[in-house]
This record gives sequence, structure tokens and C-alpha cells, in this order.
Amino acid sequence: MIELKDLRVAYGAIKALSGIAIKVQKSQIVTLIGANGAGKSTTLRAISGIIKVSGGSIVYDGRDITNKPPHEIVAMGISHVPEGRMIFSNLTVKENLDMGAYLRKDKAEIKKDLEFVFALFPRLNERLKQMGGTLSGGEQQMLAIARALMAKPKLLLLDEPSLGIAPILVKAIFEKIVEINKELGTTILLVEQNAHLALKIAHYGYVMETGLIRLEGKASEIERNEEVRKAYLGEV
Repeated sequence: MIELKDLRVAYGAIKALSGIAIKVQKSQIVTLIGANGAGKSTTLRAISGIIKVSGGSIVYDGRDITNKPPHEIVAMGISHVPEGRMIFSNLTVKENLDMGAYLRKDKAEIKKDLEFVFALFPRLNERLKQMGGTLSGGEQQMLAIARALMAKPKLLLLDEPSLGIAPILVKAIFEKIVEINKELGTTILLVEQNAHLALKIAHYGYVMETGLIRLEGKASEIERNEEVRKAYLGEV
């Protein structure tokens, strides 16, 4: 589905990514784990065109999309749920969802996707006319994911979906991520601080450290790795 080859990103003199290689297979959930500042969010931003790549390439569905404008990348089938949710707080829930489908013209399919989103997150249906900014953190995360789904993505980029959310809702959000992957067949690239949760639902994983990939493999194998358990899973 997508392959990053020798990808490099710099913020001025600071190297954020130092030549990483990542492959995400179709219909899989792949997770990037690592400490703060490892380059995980930068990787997602580079894929979605929000930041410029200084070297290497991003190949999606056989096409080179390196440094393409974000709106073109969305039109190709990549949706990004950014860290901190970034919903439109001064728009209603319904208006936020409409913004997700902004590039689409297939009204019947949009209606169908809205129904799927409401089945997935019934709470959003109950709050259709409510301003996005008045929702709880968990509800805003549901809205951010739902808005991204309204673009009908083939690849969904999820950045820290558990951040700032009550533990009981985190479990529910992760169950929904699995449901999106199974029901829609959507490929998911997940960045997550909660390594334990991420590795539980992912098929494959990458461990990032200061702009480099230190380890990769099946998520179940990474979860059993002693170094990973000590560094990221809080086990001694």
C-alpha cells in the first residue's frame, strides 16, 4: 500500500528523520512506537504532505507522492487524524463530517458512509448539532476519526488516538480502530504512545528512536522482545 524509502526530514539543522524505511501492506494495521521526539508524528506528516521531505521517497499504491500537496494526497485516498484531534471547534459535528467529505461528489455513497460512521460512533449522531469544541476529549477523537473516514480513505493515518482520553474510552476507541480495519478493509498506520495497546491490535510494528528505525517485525514478536518490554511497556 505504501513504502517509505530512505526518508529524511529536517527542521532547519535538526534531523527529524535520518533515512527511514517503512512498508505498510494492504489491509494491515501497522504501528510506529517510540519515545516522544522519535520522529513518529513527523513520519505521518511527511506522508500526508504537511511537511516537506528533504530526501528519499514515499510511494503509495505504485505512485510517487513525495512532497505532493496535502489536498492531492487526500484525493488519492490517504486520510490523516492528527495528534490533538484538530477538529473544527466552531463548527457542528455534522459540519465537521461534511468537511471530511469535501472532495467527494457521490451523494448516495456519502449518505451510506455517514450511516456507517453513526453505527460506529452512535454518540456523534446524538450530538449532530452540537459545536465540536463543546465535546469531551473522547468524543472529539471519535469525531476526528469519523471526519477522516468521510473522505473514504484506503489508508488511514492515526496519530496518538489515546492522547488525553479517559482510560475507559481509550479501550473503546481501539476496538473501533480494529472494526474499521476489519469492516472496511482500511489499511491503518498507527502512531501511539501506549505501546502495549498498539502492539495488541497491530499486525506489524516498527520501533523508532531519534529519527531511525531500531527494530521491526510482527507486532506479537515485538511485544515479546525484552528490550521493548523494558523501554516501552514498563516491564523490568
